[in-house]
Amino acid sequence: MLLSLLYRLVRCSFGLLAVLVRSDRSKDVELLVLRHENQVLRRQLGDRPRWSHADRLWLAALSRLIRRRRWAEVFPVTPATILRWHRNLVARKWTFTDRRRPGRPCTRPPVRALIVRMARENPTWGHRRIQGELARLGYPIAASTVWEILHVAGIDPAPRRAGPTWRQFLAAQARAIIACDFLVVETVLLKRVYVLIFIEHGSRRLHLAGITANPTGAWTAQQARNLVMDLGDSIAGLQFLIHDRDPLFTSVFREVFTAEGLRVITTLPRTPRMNAICERVIGTLRRELLDRILILGERHLALVLREYLIHYNGHRPHQSRHQRPPNTAKQPARDVTDLNDPRSIRRKPFVAGTINEYHHAA
Repeated sequence: MLLSLLYRLVRCSFGLLAVLVRSDRSKDVELLVLRHENQVLRRQLGDRPRWSHADRLWLAALSRLIRRRRWAEVFPVTPATILRWHRNLVARKWTFTDRRRPGRPCTRPPVRALIVRMARENPTWGHRRIQGELARLGYPIAASTVWEILHVAGIDPAPRRAGPTWRQFLAAQARAIIACDFLVVETVLLKRVYVLIFIEHGSRRLHLAGITANPTGAWTAQQARNLVMDLGDSIAGLQFLIHDRDPLFTSVFREVFTAEGLRVITTLPRTPRMNAICERVIGTLRRELLDRILILGERHLALVLREYLIHYNGHRPHQSRHQRPPNTAKQPARDVTDLNDPRSIRRKPFVAGTINEYHHAA
């Protein structure tokens, strides 16, 4: 481009010398012919001419040889146009490209492919759920990056289902709180089954206390005793029990926990937010499991929930635990596998294929 520009300038310079040595009469006649030809071309074209860099440089050089009062008659551009050309040259020069630093590296194509694969194999997973699964596999990535990759792939990222919490109390006493509530399940034959669940706020460990179609106060108290036996010495670290005002939570039920040194806190009427974590895990059970499978009866429900309990406590990442499962105190350190090999990440179906787990192949 530079050689072409120099060639045009040299050619125009020789043309200017040839004009200077000619007689005034011949130059005036040629100017009249060119001006008339220019007017005819402007009438026919009707559009503004497109000037190249060489044309602009040549017109800027000739502008110093013509008086300003004759510009409107001779020049095809105005002085403001020439000034604008100069401003554009200055703007192109000072782009500060030499001071720019490269940003963070782009997400590798194998990681992008794995994110899209997880989203398509798990329609109910959102971008934060996929981020947690990648963190377990040894690929730390921002949730916003996962959201952008899914959006570009045409997959709508699920909204973040972060319910409001009982902030001041739950945040300060999370490790010492256990909560309970009833989960109601409708079977295929429209029979209602009740599930009593407990969840520890600090570790997010889920406990399945019992399943029955006819819950009573005595049955609920017996499930509380069974839970205390299962917890063993770990119940010493708990100080509070949260439950709602269901009449099934009788005084005998509460005495089982008060005898172990726990303080029972009853939520206000119609205030599920006071037991938000337990309500949240019930919603998780419905979204990830119960809304995707038909329950035949109590035995079938018990089998499905126990299998899901293994996945929930042993594999499923939790945001409050830095994407670690409840039963793992520290996420095991693993070398990052080469994702160019599609067999490096294995999928393990759980609960009749409704839940997927991802592990390293080796």
